[in-house]
Amino acid sequence: MKPLNPPLADWQGKTAWIVGASTGIGRATVLALLERGARVGVSARNVEALEELALLHNHAGQPPRVIVLPLDVRDSAAVAAAHAQLLAATGAIDFVLFNAATYGALRADAFSLEQMLAHQQVNYVGALNVLAAVLPGFVADGAGHVSITGSVAGFRGLPKSLAYGPTKAALTNLAEVLYVDLHARGIGVSVVQPGFVDTPLTAKNDFRMPALITPAQAAEAMLEGWRRGDFEIHFPRRFTFWMKLMRLLPYRLYFPAVARFTGL
Repeated sequence: MKPLNPPLADWQGKTAWIVGASTGIGRATVLALLERGARVGVSARNVEALEELALLHNHAGQPPRVIVLPLDVRDSAAVAAAHAQLLAATGAIDFVLFNAATYGALRADAFSLEQMLAHQQVNYVGALNVLAAVLPGFVADGAGHVSITGSVAGFRGLPKSLAYGPTKAALTNLAEVLYVDLHARGIGVSVVQPGFVDTPLTAKNDFRMPALITPAQAAEAMLEGWRRGDFEIHFPRRFTFWMKLMRLLPYRLYFPAVARFTGL
């Protein structure tokens, strides 16, 4: 079967920009890319965590393999400045992963406009700020790859996901439209749909998380998906299979099924 994207198998000498790189899936992806010979621009608000990555992987007398680019994704000027800095340092950017996110459990009986908008600004508007920075260069070059981290929480409405889930659903739709518009131009687009991964975000959950995996396992699944040229990369499949099946249920069956399996 023909891949949907140009496969990304050889990272040697390539430049990747990981936005949301300080912990969890983002940090694990940085480490996996470094192992495969890539140079990596790392962005997040946590400057100390980014500098720790650079300290471990940059060596005196050699070009830096980790370029520290601290930013807040809600700040479009900061995102544009970080992009310009990475481009000046490396000469080209081959790959961008938008992985920044915020998460807080929320239900409608405790509706908080502040929380809803906070999720929107980081999870969705942050992605738009990154796209505004990178897409003009990718389009001009007819090359590059944009990957966006969504979530199975965006597949359908789930309890406690009032603020988080809609932003992830929006990112999936965004990635689909980007693919439609950019594929013929030679630009890769992918969306990553993790299940439960052991990160500081999921540590906030007060319920059992089925098929929980490590960030390193998530990163390996992502790199395998990019190697295959997939558009959608979802994992672990023993969990995401059932979430995809739930996606197909009519509402008359879906709502009782959610209530039964979550107890909410």
